Amino acid sequence: MPKGSEIRRLFLKFFEDRGHRVIPSSSLIPHGDPTLLLTTAGMVQLKPFFMEQEEPPARRLASVQKCFRTTDIESVGDPSHLTFFEMLGNFSIGDYFKKEAIELAWELVTRDFGVDISRLWTTVYLDDDEAFGLWRDMIGVPENRIIRLGETDNFWGPAGDSGPCGPCSEIHYDFGEEAGCGEPECGPACECGRFCEIWNLVFIQFYQDKDGHRTLLPHPSIDTGMGLERITTVLQGKSSVYQTDIFSPLLDRAAQLFGKSYGDDESDDRSLRVVTEHGRAIPFLIADGVLPSNVGRGYVLRRLLRRAALFGRRLGRRTFLVDLAEATIEHMSSVYPELNARSRFVLDVIESEEKRFDETLSAGINILDEIIASKDSRVRNVIPGDKAFKLYDTYGFPIELTREVASSRGLGVDMEGFEKEMERQRERALASHRFVIGKTETIEAGFPATVFTGYSELARETAVTGILTDSISAERVGQGEQAGIVLETTPFYAEMGGQVGDTGKISGAGSVFIVTNTIKLDAATSLHQGYVASGSFSGGDRVIAEVDLERRADITRNHTATHLLQFALRRVLGEHVQQRGSLVAPDRLRFDFSHLSPLTAEQLKQVQNIVNHEIRANHPVYDAQMPYRDALASGAIALFDEKYGETVRVLSVGRPPISVELCGGTHVGLTGEIGLFQILSETSIGAGLRRIEAATGRSAAMVAGEGYNTLFTLSRILETNPENLVEGARKLLDSRDEQASRIVALEKELALKGVPSLLQQAKVIDDIKLLAARVENVPPANLPDLVDALRSELGSAIIVLGTVSEGKPFFVASVTPDLVKQGHSAGNIVRKVAQATGGGGGGKPGMAQGGGTDATKLERALERVPELISHKKA
Repeated sequence: MPKGSEIRRLFLKFFEDRGHRVIPSSSLIPHGDPTLLLTTAGMVQLKPFFMEQEEPPARRLASVQKCFRTTDIESVGDPSHLTFFEMLGNFSIGDYFKKEAIELAWELVTRDFGVDISRLWTTVYLDDDEAFGLWRDMIGVPENRIIRLGETDNFWGPAGDSGPCGPCSEIHYDFGEEAGCGEPECGPACECGRFCEIWNLVFIQFYQDKDGHRTLLPHPSIDTGMGLERITTVLQGKSSVYQTDIFSPLLDRAAQLFGKSYGDDESDDRSLRVVTEHGRAIPFLIADGVLPSNVGRGYVLRRLLRRAALFGRRLGRRTFLVDLAEATIEHMSSVYPELNARSRFVLDVIESEEKRFDETLSAGINILDEIIASKDSRVRNVIPGDKAFKLYDTYGFPIELTREVASSRGLGVDMEGFEKEMERQRERALASHRFVIGKTETIEAGFPATVFTGYSELARETAVTGILTDSISAERVGQGEQAGIVLETTPFYAEMGGQVGDTGKISGAGSVFIVTNTIKLDAATSLHQGYVASGSFSGGDRVIAEVDLERRADITRNHTATHLLQFALRRVLGEHVQQRGSLVAPDRLRFDFSHLSPLTAEQLKQVQNIVNHEIRANHPVYDAQMPYRDALASGAIALFDEKYGETVRVLSVGRPPISVELCGGTHVGLTGEIGLFQILSETSIGAGLRRIEAATGRSAAMVAGEGYNTLFTLSRILETNPENLVEGARKLLDSRDEQASRIVALEKELALKGVPSLLQQAKVIDDIKLLAARVENVPPANLPDLVDALRSELGSAIIVLGTVSEGKPFFVASVTPDLVKQGHSAGNIVRKVAQATGGGGGGKPGMAQGGGTDATKLERALERVPELISHKKA
């Protein structure tokens, strides 16, 4: 019985020996594909090759790809369905087609994997006679074991709402008649569990657009997929993926955590499968950059976390996902090292989300129990849609969990009613916002590609190859006109990767064009935006392009400092830190990164010190072009959501390097050129995301100078020197606090001196001592102390005091316990008194406070108190 790790190795070696280039798994976040939420198949990263948008690194490829499918979330818990899985795949991009794909598949399955031929069946698309003939005549599969199936089973649609697609042919494993339904027509399409699809061979012949229209591809290709978990189940002779060595260590860990024995109780077994599967998937999502949220892929992660939490509660534990994540990282990081590299961050995210949801779940389940027990739910056997929506909208309880809990109690959920409430909420949200719709223009000028020379030079003689005015191609542009100029070659860097575009001038034959920005017109062409200061320019003119030297120098200082900042953050906070965005401008840099909590003052100091230390080390900064795969293997850091070509530019700092990143921007030659690095701010920009803004060079020197000037001025005000400024400020604050405490004590003492005169105002109303009076020069904060002093003298009593502070009336009311028992309430009294002054209040029956807006009505409000007492309206 080969282990799962051995099956991975055998698969890749088989295809590598047959001319296939092995490519690494891509992220679960699809790069550059807005049609996909998550990577669902091995071919996702190859879509541009199949569509001939990019040149593949080789015509034959093979991979083991991390995949995630949201469609199976609610099915997880049975013995086979998974959300996260590994897909073994071999691909032909315009090379071999059906014949070779079928030959290779059969050879691997029957010879290298040693699967019993008598156990194998195949399926083909209804009208695919070619595939049918190949299985029968070339491979020798009996006709009665080649099944024709329709589009639902044997046509592979695009990965997303559009893309390459085609008919497919599957290899199925037969567990035997004893495992099936016993019906004569039982076959691979039957869902009784007798047959297991182990490999799908997709014959990519068409391109399907968003409307479902299909056109033939000029070069047909092959895309195959074999789920590692399924083939391991077959090769290890198991009946469930959870019994294989891929899952068993994790399932054993889950059973241990919950004090259960897998196999003893089917209900517990299902819950154990859910928490094990979700507990395995969650670390992979987080390690690839997915963070919990209420939208998109972040919601998928949150849904998984919460569904696992619900089933964990059924097993008797409220927190356990961190333990399962640790087991997953230990079990799988040898294959996917990103799990180990980002383990601390992964565990912190899970712990934070699990703790937050524990509170939501506790409150939500109690409310849901009440809804389920209600007569309305029981009579209809359905939870009303408006109730389910309120649970979701008000308490954050996911509708999926409502359905899970309801189903376990034999109830359904009125999803139509729920969706209607959701739609009403969307309409309310839309009605509360106004949108300004901007005009979008598409430029299709067909200009030639621009050669960028700005890494090594800042001035260049070149030629004008195109002119744009108002997004329209023009032959000529004259003085005073705004335009965009395309050059044959340029030293100007076009805005990209967070770095702003260069500015400068283009000149020639007495004419000057001021460049105010440089952008990418398309992937290959740079557009120099600006205006003609003098003369004119025409297509074909020879010109000199000159970049603003000082501005470029400021930008390069900030860009290299950004790389040093990421190095320092990973060193101080951990390897989980991933860049999530940046801005490299001449006056500052902005760096967004993944981290759960604010940086402490000490951490910020450490980060800043590390960056400045590396600046002073005067490291060389250098680049190299290399294959993308080799760059990643060398340890280069890539942006999590960036799409890279086959050949990439690798930017290194230091020998040996302290920082290695994929980067197309401009940089200093030596880190010493940066001069100084100064952090300006550190803030949150969302759940699990932080932002640092900083300055370097001239800007940093200016900030530091202004900071010192401020310190010097403050030192003179406090009559100390800058070194003792903190201590001087602390003494000043301590003195202020001491004075404030003395003032409060004096005010309290002064207020208490008025107790004897106030006691004389007490009356007896219906055998109840009542004191309702206005007090002067008593801050609202001191009213409760004054009430306590009066109560100790009066004994059983109702006391209501009012005062005016900063032009507004304030009240406090007190009712002794014996009178509370008679039905009197300080909260009710103070609320009605305060209402008379245009305000409100409330509190406990024994003590309450309130306030109003009209101080002129204070006495009239206090006059109401005897009436409230005598009529027992309190």
